Amino acid sequence: MDYSPLLVCCYLLLTTTIHTEAADTINTTQSIRDGEALVSAGGSFKLGFFSPGTSKNRYLGIWYNTIPTVTVVWVANRENPVMDSSGVLNITDQGTLIIVNRNGTIVWSSNFKSFASNPIAQLLDSGNFVIKEQGNDNSNLYLWQSFHYPSDTLLPGMKLGRNRVTGLDANISSWKTPTDPARGKFIFGFDQGGYPEMIITEDSAKLYRTGPWNGLRFSGTPSIRSNPIYSDGFVFNQDEVYYNYELLNSSLLLRMVINQQGVVEQLIWVSGARGWMVFRTLMTDQCDNYAMCGTYGSCNINNSPMCSCLKGFVPKVPREWNVADWSNGCVRKTPLACSQDEFLKFTSVKLPETRTSWSNVAGYMAMNMSLDECHFLCMKNCNCSAYANLDIRGGGSDCLLWFNELIDVRDYTEGGQDMYVRMAASELVHINATAKSNVQKRTAIAVSSVLSTGLLLLVLALILYWRRKRQKNRKLKDMLERNANIKGHKEDQELTMFDLGTIARATDNFSLINKLGEGGFGPVYKGMLKDGQDIAVKRLSESSKQGIDELKNEVTYIAKLQHRNLVKILGCCIQADEMMLIYEFMPNKSLDFFIFDETHSTLLGWPKRYHIINGIARGLLYLHQDSRLRIVHRDLKAGNILLDCEMNPKISDFGLARSFGGDETEANTNKVVGTYGYMSPEYAIDGLYSVKSDVFSFGVMVLEIVSGKRNRGFYHPEHYLNLLGHAWKLHKEGRASELIAASMEDLNDESEALRSIQIGLLCVQRSAESRPTMSSVVLMLGGEGALPEPKEPGFFTEREIIEAKSSSTHKLCSPNGLSISLLEAR
Repeated sequence: MDYSPLLVCCYLLLTTTIHTEAADTINTTQSIRDGEALVSAGGSFKLGFFSPGTSKNRYLGIWYNTIPTVTVVWVANRENPVMDSSGVLNITDQGTLIIVNRNGTIVWSSNFKSFASNPIAQLLDSGNFVIKEQGNDNSNLYLWQSFHYPSDTLLPGMKLGRNRVTGLDANISSWKTPTDPARGKFIFGFDQGGYPEMIITEDSAKLYRTGPWNGLRFSGTPSIRSNPIYSDGFVFNQDEVYYNYELLNSSLLLRMVINQQGVVEQLIWVSGARGWMVFRTLMTDQCDNYAMCGTYGSCNINNSPMCSCLKGFVPKVPREWNVADWSNGCVRKTPLACSQDEFLKFTSVKLPETRTSWSNVAGYMAMNMSLDECHFLCMKNCNCSAYANLDIRGGGSDCLLWFNELIDVRDYTEGGQDMYVRMAASELVHINATAKSNVQKRTAIAVSSVLSTGLLLLVLALILYWRRKRQKNRKLKDMLERNANIKGHKEDQELTMFDLGTIARATDNFSLINKLGEGGFGPVYKGMLKDGQDIAVKRLSESSKQGIDELKNEVTYIAKLQHRNLVKILGCCIQADEMMLIYEFMPNKSLDFFIFDETHSTLLGWPKRYHIINGIARGLLYLHQDSRLRIVHRDLKAGNILLDCEMNPKISDFGLARSFGGDETEANTNKVVGTYGYMSPEYAIDGLYSVKSDVFSFGVMVLEIVSGKRNRGFYHPEHYLNLLGHAWKLHKEGRASELIAASMEDLNDESEALRSIQIGLLCVQRSAESRPTMSSVVLMLGGEGALPEPKEPGFFTEREIIEAKSSSTHKLCSPNGLSISLLEAR
């Protein structure tokens, strides 16, 4: 007979309970029950039981005690929740922490036993929960501490790394879901192979690496420099290897976290309504993806294409390289010859992966090495492929050698390090000769061009300058007049005119790190105003073909519209040669970021998707019927639906919108603009647009939201239909439930999803007259009555779309020809 539960129950009867939240310590005769808590002595952190989000499961965790937003930084029983509020935390006579449920079953234990005579557990103001001998405050003598077993958060003072004596590894791992703190598939910690560097993995597959520590920062993070918020460092000796950081101002709150998308961010608390703000992000662009350009390839985010082979190397599979498949990387042009080889210097690079590297700083050695000594070591070993200084401070010191292939190199405009790559002597001669010849050619061409065309260029420059100045002045005047007219309407919101300096400061002078993306108008940047408000800034690009018209549309329409499901414009900036629009910032990006991504789609369950469908419908109803202007958007798509912090949808990008006046219900255009896959047949073929054109686009989005598949490029092995045709086929055969995305595990009642599919099919019917109005759509979404049967969709095969596009192109020969401008991505 097992007496363990009985013994635990007897143990609980002998313990007392902490009845005050002022206590920061429990001993072997005390316990913490669900509903009670420990608070650190300075009041910074609280420990107790909690339920994440909508979950009813109970976990023992630590969270900030001084802010209104419950932010959990550590979870004890993250894999084994207590199913009700019966959980109790105790510390045993052996110094072991245990959590037991109502049955007396131990659901979690710190798995530590000591010979302590009087062990206590204490919550410290650092957020560390420790076991120690009563009266002993020496941190080196803690018997156990939560800092050694992180969850998804790295707090100041915590060590991320390995104790090489005990073999204990400390890394942070994402929560499984927002309501389940169990270890997820993303982990951030050290790769111990070769010279240590930090990596992000997804199910053990490497996604990102920081590069080795160079004395100031990690090689792959040149933009992260010294700052007034925190200092950080890297320790590598015979006892341990770890990274940590410390706050320079103890009044600030800063944490590093890995979220459920695998993004590692440093978040800083901003008081007031701002909450947690992103201070630093490790991965900033595509070149940060691990091995983006394969072996001996180099990635440069400012180049197009972004991948190229290192000098002296060529694509391994040219055919794949030419179609942007860089996975097989590059190979040497000329084989090595060992003792006759030389080295080519590469500057401002992220050092390659260090798994097959060697360093004189291995934790056991104290010798220093110069760059020349490093070169000598690499030269005499035929397997050494490259070398570099390990520490870049003071002109450089210490040595890092690579063996075998070099992988995950990238070029930086500034920052980065020098690296010396082994080359065949003949190849190096060829490279140097080519470089010298190119310099001579460029010099000769430049001199002759300057001498022969200097005067002509000067004249042309003056003409262009004055012409451009007049055009800019005229545009500026038009926009200012529009702004004045907007402010003249009492029912319109006031459009603020921002000065260029304010926007430049808010976006850190339009830094690449703050760039959110790029559309037809130009690049979009994230910024923060002086009052802490986040903004998104659309900056008119010099190369924009439609930016001026789009800017006018945005100011004309969005500034006059106010609805919770439309993006809000805050103002504009028209100064010098700059034209910019300033919007409220949407932290959750756009709808397509979630529904079409296998990982992110799991974060968007059916209730949220249905909420988004309804929100888009209400926004469209306002545009078509309730707004003073009565607007047709003309470019509705998942990429133009932005999501706020609560996942509320906001229709954005009114650059192609048109308004109807009086009794107008439809109009024609001789230039069709929009996005392939969302355009209605009558608009794509005949240039005829109306509110029913937007209804068609809405129907496409509904089917995409339910299925998680794109209409454009949809593939099914049994037929050649696109998503619209596939949905219609399934509906006719009574198998519409097969269209529902498999990622929606929270779909308890599929009737709502099936109703949405039928509504989507009604909206994409070939005939505009057959499609419902948005007022009818809103009623159908909110009702439970029977729905009419949809007729055949328009454009329900890819071939049909291509043929329609081709036939409309032939109309260009007529006097009233139709010009089609399909926007692939905006």
